[in-house]
Amino acid sequence: MTSLYDHAGGTEALHRLEEIFYTKLLTDPLLKPLFPERKPSHVPNLTSFTSESFGGPDAFTRGPGFAYLIDAHRHLHITEEQRQRFVDLYMEAFEEAGLPRDQEFLDAVREHVEFGSHVAMQNSHATTDADLHPLREVPRWTWAGDKPTP
Repeated sequence: MTSLYDHAGGTEALHRLEEIFYTKLLTDPLLKPLFPERKPSHVPNLTSFTSESFGGPDAFTRGPGFAYLIDAHRHLHITEEQRQRFVDLYMEAFEEAGLPRDQEFLDAVREHVEFGSHVAMQNSHATTDADLHPLREVPRWTWAGDKPTP
């Protein structure tokens, strides 16, 4: 079966998605405290993370790495309302980015974002390493219903 990465249209399509999404984050009143300013590395990092997670090149692992992602979320104290808004904006951006709209792909993307937002929220409240989510590497996400493989 085709990878989610290939089905999405590869790095260029995922970069377009992440750019739209990040622009939304920066202007959303609920999420603005978590994203107070545009960082030049954010869209490339989001793109490489999503690409790798969807079965594309391992640029995120070779680049900033998963420890960077854990550190980026620590002490943010993400609320459930913020987590849900993050997911909603991601799916809005997905619609606007012109990626394939078949239901199986949409379901897989939503599962990916839901899972990741729960991991980020847990890590944002961790006071010790033991409180962190056990995931320590980019999960390889596949089609809806499949579990990610770290």
